[in-house]
Amino acid sequence: MFIRSITLALVCLLATGCSHVTPNYDARFGDAVRDAKRKMTLNPEAGKNGNPVVGMDGRAARESMNQYHESYKTPPPAVNVINIGGQIGGSAK
Repeated sequence: MFIRSITLALVCLLATGCSHVTPNYDARFGDAVRDAKRKMTLNPEAGKNGNPVVGMDGRAARESMNQYHESYKTPPPAVNVINIGGQIGGSAK
């Protein structure tokens, strides 16, 4: 009898974890994200326009992207702007 009441109490305790207590919150879940996405869209009708995009030609765009990717392979050397502990022109003695 004692085991049965403990088991029943545990089942009831576990079942309360599955109950749905936030219907008001879930009704509007995701509204903020959808609203922000809608506000960030410059032209919602852009997909219906069949005109070509005006901008760079293919060759210039390819070269600029290649240069962009190469800049990360060999970054430019760091420049010591503050010059702490060094001399400006001349040698240290």
